[in-house]
Amino acid sequence: MQEIFDFDAIRRHRERAAGRLDTVAPVLAELGHRLLDRLDDTSRDFTTALDLGGRGAIAPSLRARGMAVTSADVSPAMAARAGGTPLVLSSENFGLDAKSYDLIVAHLSLHWINDLPGALIQLRRALNPDGLLLASIPVLGTLESLRAALLEAESALTGGVSPRVSPFPELRDCAGLLQRAGFALPVADVEDIEFLYADPLALLHELRDAGETNAVRARHKTFAPRALFPAALAALPMKDGRIAATLRMAVLTGWAS
Repeated sequence: MQEIFDFDAIRRHRERAAGRLDTVAPVLAELGHRLLDRLDDTSRDFTTALDLGGRGAIAPSLRARGMAVTSADVSPAMAARAGGTPLVLSSENFGLDAKSYDLIVAHLSLHWINDLPGALIQLRRALNPDGLLLASIPVLGTLESLRAALLEAESALTGGVSPRVSPFPELRDCAGLLQRAGFALPVADVEDIEFLYADPLALLHELRDAGETNAVRARHKTFAPRALFPAALAALPMKDGRIAATLRMAVLTGWAS
């Protein structure tokens, strides 16, 4: 399997972001609340939960619901501040014990996985019978205007391009991936969430502070041209005098049998 993402870079980015997370914690928490609202749609009682990459937006809410929570992350610092018992993942082979959790919540943490089908299989095996996977993931359409602006600006400045925004899965594939991984009753739906910024650089700073810095293996390792980001940000769509960016957040649910 060809690897798209650089695991070591992802870990470094999240490790650095752990010290800056307070700046984006309200955004992550609001998105986390939208995800966890789905728990109100089931009468199933959950006692043990795995918070996968929640960055402090998930574990406290699950603990408030009476669950014993393990918080897993590729970054030791991020796992330590996530709010549950920390578990550091050293690779995409998570090493989770089989039938260990009633609930697994993966909040905006699966889009940096090279082998997403394999990761979903691991999570299904870690669930107890009748356990639930609840996941949010950015899908195609997320940051599309930023992607296009960066490509156009870099091409104009250098005559070439480098991938600077992560590739995202397509919504239509998500339910199928759950089914292939062995989940019952797989469901994938989507919500478009728009963010507005008075300062265009704030968009890039929030991505950095959330640990979402570019980790595509094919990225250029040298510094970007000085004019690249100002030119790209100036080309982003405006709404009410502010820069607009869209998160297309898919919510995935599937049950272990």
